[in-house]
Formats: sequence, structure tokens, C-alpha cells
Amino acid sequence: MSPSAITPEPTFTVTPMKKTAEEKHDFGATVTGLDLNEISDADVKALSNLIWTHKLLVVKGQQELEPIKQWELVTRFDPTAPKVHSHGSVKTFNKEGGLLSKARDVYGIPGAENVRLVGKGYQGPDHYGLKEITVKKPLSHDWHCKPQAEGEFEAGNTRFQRWHIDAPLYARDPAYFTTLRCIKRPTEPQVNIRWDDGSGLEMKSEPGLTAFFSNVQTYELMSEEEKKIADHSWVEYAPHPYMWMGNCRGLTTGLGVATEGREKKLEELGDYDPKSVKTYPMVWVNPVTGEKAFMVHGICARKLFLRSSPDETPVVVEDVGEIRAFLKTIQERVLKPEYIMLPKVEEGDIIMWANWQTFHTAVDYPDSWGPRTMHQANIGASTSPVGPVPIPVAV
Repeated sequence: MSPSAITPEPTFTVTPMKKTAEEKHDFGATVTGLDLNEISDADVKALSNLIWTHKLLVVKGQQELEPIKQWELVTRFDPTAPKVHSHGSVKTFNKEGGLLSKARDVYGIPGAENVRLVGKGYQGPDHYGLKEITVKKPLSHDWHCKPQAEGEFEAGNTRFQRWHIDAPLYARDPAYFTTLRCIKRPTEPQVNIRWDDGSGLEMKSEPGLTAFFSNVQTYELMSEEEKKIADHSWVEYAPHPYMWMGNCRGLTTGLGVATEGREKKLEELGDYDPKSVKTYPMVWVNPVTGEKAFMVHGICARKLFLRSSPDETPVVVEDVGEIRAFLKTIQERVLKPEYIMLPKVEEGDIIMWANWQTFHTAVDYPDSWGPRTMHQANIGASTSPVGPVPIPVAV
């Protein structure tokens, strides 16, 4: 569906991203001629529809963007949502973030605390009010179940860290969009991203970029029988899911976790509200284009409810090993170099993506190559994802 059918023509220019003959990813566009410090309501609406349509936008030339304006834009995308980052305050994130906050420095930008400084290394004498900050973070893939051989990483061989959506999966709904502004990153030398799973797959990238694939394409790669099941099925996530799986270890591809019995028992999670436990459809429908995306965040899934028609009693799968094996066969089909995009983001650009349609991951590089400075912001959505078939209220 064309965004111009919904809103007036935007005042800025949108150019679909080019791809090579070998590339099969089918999303992404570049935006020029826009100042996000001074953006009209009509252009906010147009930009929102373009993100839903293209799945990912790189908005060029935002070197002068004020952090508070980035947060204001996020709230304008979803004006009725609670005015807090999707993972809550920095204090809440550090307390309940589990895997996400483990051994990782998290900073809110003073005066715009819902904009998070993400990256690594020395951030200068004064970074928007943060004085003499050096962001410390562990090696991005040191939680994988199989470590790299000694010397591989420093030689520029790396991995996808953790394919995911930006979603608390407890209490708040996942953000429609995430925004990530590039302040500083090294541009050379290239890293060599390896799957390290025996497939021999690898691909090159500039350092400091974020990788993406489209879960619309994941859905399109499924068989008709698989689509039928996915359309009618749903997932229950664990309470405080990143605490629940915080001791788990990832697969070397970054997609999924190894089943080693490391999940915490529910009684180890402390107090939680059963009403805050999230249950979502397996397939999420794009509210603008109507496209279907297979959106299961497998690392946090505790139960699957599988059926192939509205009248069928679902089969309940509670064994996490079975859950992960079921998802792996589906999700790994898109995990190939030709479907993965690493959009080039230059200093001053801001990337925005449809969090309900894509997976993304960081790709680490040796610290000696220089600091990385990004401003990330999103907001827990005002609505829950909708599937092709309604989930029963009581199961």
C-alpha cells in the first residue's frame, strides 16, 4: 500500500535501497531533505507509514538532532503510549534486564533519559552532559555456547550477537519502531561475520553496523501447512523473560539459545504479576500493508499453543527444547547472507525500523578499532500485535 494513499505527499525524498543481484532482502529505504528537529505532524504521519511500508529507513543528515527531539519523535509516532522507554527506566532496566543488562553500562542522556547511550569506548569529556564516560560492555558474543578460537576476534572475525526484537515481553508491549542515531563509529577495516555452525557461511561488513532480516520474508519461506499452523497459533513468554533465561547461552549464529537446562525456575524470579505475562500471536499483521510476519522471540518463549484452525484444541508445548527445535527449522531459512542487510549508517544518520516486522542484532568489533556511540530510543506500544486469527481469551 502506498503511504501517499493514507497521508499527503511528504515534504522529503524517499529512495528505496539498492541491492546487488545476489541479495534477496526486499526492504529498506533512504530519506533525505528532512530536519527531525523541526518536523510537522503531517511528515511524522508520513514517516510512520513509510517505516511500516519499507520496514527500515535511514534518515540522512541528522548531525544537529537534539536528544530530546529524538524522544519527542518517538512519542509522536505513538502518542497514546505511556511516556517511557519500552524497557522502563534505567533503574528498572538494570534491575530486571537480566541478559540485556548483565555486565553492561546503560546510560540515559541527561534531560532526555529515555534516549539511551549505546555503544562502547570513551565518549569524550562531555557527551550531552555525561562527563568523561567510558562505556564498558562485555564481548557481544561471549555468551555464545561455543567460544571463538583464541585470536580470531582480534583478527577481525566476529559473529552476530543476538537476533531479537526490542521487546520487554512482560508488562509493556513491544515498540512499533526503534530509532538509533549514529553519533560515532569506526568505518574500517571490515569485519568478517561467521556463522560458526558448520555451514561455512560468512559475510563482510563495515564495523559498528546493525544487521537486519525481514520476518515477512521468514513467513514467505514457510510451507503452506506451516503458515496455516502459524496463523492460528500463539506463544506465551516467561515472566521477567530476560531474567528467566539470563543464564542461558546463545547459538553461534546469534539466532536462538542452546538448551542446557540453564533457565531459572519461576519461583527464582521473585514477585511477578501473572496479568503482566505476555501472550502473542505467532504471526503479526502489518497495520499499514497487511503483510504477515513470523514474529516469535524464541529465546524467551516458555509455551507454544499450536493449532491449524480456529476450532481445533491447541497442542501445548512446554518443553523448551521442543520449542526451540520447532522455531529453529523455520527461522534459520532466512538466516543466510542474501537475506541479511547491514544498512550503512554514517555519522549523523538515524535508522528507524519496524520492530513488529524485523529481527536485528549488533555485530561486535575489536575495541582497538575505536569507540561506537549511538542514541537509541523506543516506546512500548499503545496496542498489542494482532494476528490473522484472534487468540482465545482463555486457554
